[in-house]
Amino acid sequence: MAENVKVIVRCRPMNKREIDLNCQCVVSVKNCVVEAWDPHEGPCFPKQFTFDSTYDQDSTTEVIYNDICYPLVESVLEGYNATIFVYGQTGCGKSFTMEGVKDNIAQKGVISRAFEHIFEAISVTSGIKYLALVSYLEIYNEHIRDLLLTSEKLNGTPLTLKESPCEGVTVPGLTTHPVHNAAECEHLLNLGSKNRMIGATLMNQNSSRSHSIFTISIEQISKLNLVDLAGSERQTKTGATGERLREATKINLSLSALGNVISALVDGKAKHIPYRDSKLTRLLQLV
Repeated sequence: MAENVKVIVRCRPMNKREIDLNCQCVVSVKNCVVEAWDPHEGPCFPKQFTFDSTYDQDSTTEVIYNDICYPLVESVLEGYNATIFVYGQTGCGKSFTMEGVKDNIAQKGVISRAFEHIFEAISVTSGIKYLALVSYLEIYNEHIRDLLLTSEKLNGTPLTLKESPCEGVTVPGLTTHPVHNAAECEHLLNLGSKNRMIGATLMNQNSSRSHSIFTISIEQISKLNLVDLAGSERQTKTGATGERLREATKINLSLSALGNVISALVDGKAKHIPYRDSKLTRLLQLV
């Protein structure tokens, strides 16, 4: 599979707050086009945006996984690197897509589906032995933290990045854990998620204040990075001050750097890819 970047849009339904405020739906999704319009002007003069794929508010994570994520995970099992990440404003449904809900099979998250996919494929492969290792880190205020450390060690000295010609970008000291099935992956994911930086804003009571990267390394060596990006924010809407404002500034800077890297990769003519502008882009560089 050739190196490629695809942008997929999933529109969520209105939440309780928006319904209570009598908000209007101002977008429509059809084929690969999203139309958005000013609520005061109506849908007669929409702006159009074209993407690789689009899904409306009635779509399920099951359909999205089968269409978009399944081929990527298959490529990982063939020895390629891949990254699936969700990007968007705070409260837009990123964690819903990645983590899903427990009581609705159709809305089971991308992460759980990827775990099951990988180990089901490994179980039916004959003649090849696989070693699967996982790590889980977060980038908080541009500091790297190992989310799978014990609480006593978690708040110690932040980890650093190291780059070498042979291994590329690595994180010395980041713990890796062997896993043998999807349940063990889920356990480590839940363990690390409890250590993530969470804070309340006006737009989201449980806003992630960091980017997290859960990596599965499979030898024959390939990696699947499952990235839950912190939400992009506008200070005027979130009401952030003090530490929350500093967090938001760091979040937006790294998201901007990520956008610049993706633009350069998609362009195909860029002589320089600005991977070094943030820790997030450096960690994802090999993908």
